[in-house]
Amino acid sequence: MVKLTSAEIKSVKALGSKKFRDIEGLFVVEGEKMVAEALESGFKIEKLYRRDEIGEQQMSRISSLDSPSPVLAVIRKAEPKPAVAGKGLFLALDSVRDPGNLGTIMRIADWFGIDGIFASQDTVDQYNPKVVQASMGAVFRKTVTYCDLPALCRSFREAGLPVYGTFLDGSDIYGAELKGEGLIVMGSESFGISKEVGANVDSRLKIPSYSVGPGAESLNVAVATAVTVAEFKRRNA
Repeated sequence: MVKLTSAEIKSVKALGSKKFRDIEGLFVVEGEKMVAEALESGFKIEKLYRRDEIGEQQMSRISSLDSPSPVLAVIRKAEPKPAVAGKGLFLALDSVRDPGNLGTIMRIADWFGIDGIFASQDTVDQYNPKVVQASMGAVFRKTVTYCDLPALCRSFREAGLPVYGTFLDGSDIYGAELKGEGLIVMGSESFGISKEVGANVDSRLKIPSYSVGPGAESLNVAVATAVTVAEFKRRNA
């Protein structure tokens, strides 16, 4: 049985904090499927811990899960990408703070072949353990570039590429003109798209409700992203 030092256990546990992930440039992945995807992804694996090698007790000490998985990996983060406009269809996330939502959006972007994801600086960290788990492996294929979103929107517009945004008072997405390239902005769970970002949106869209009588006030941001991206892809297939 491999014995972990107290310092090693502490260093792995510390990666649950964004501060230490940023300092070390590392993040943690747990689960056989997720670790298998990490090994095939090209990401650099710094440490690999197996429950049958270190024991149940030690795995419990380094795991962030209620029920520790059979394997845990410490992985080097991807190099940040430049925040520049490009050809293709991109997502921009304005203050999306729920880890489950971000992980699901990364998975949606992976499924629909979105060319890249940008996010405001106050959007939850893509390497947060809950984001990583919710992404179901998409974290290795659709990394997030954190940037100044108003400036990013302006760069798309200056490049002649449309900037779309989802709003409660926008035009019905099913009747609007949707191009196969540009930037789609999705707003926060609580407040939607900020005024600063909204001022740089060309086309305001909404997903219409078909509820009869009183219904939900809005959709979860991950669900709204799936509906929006699906319509863009359907139109431009």
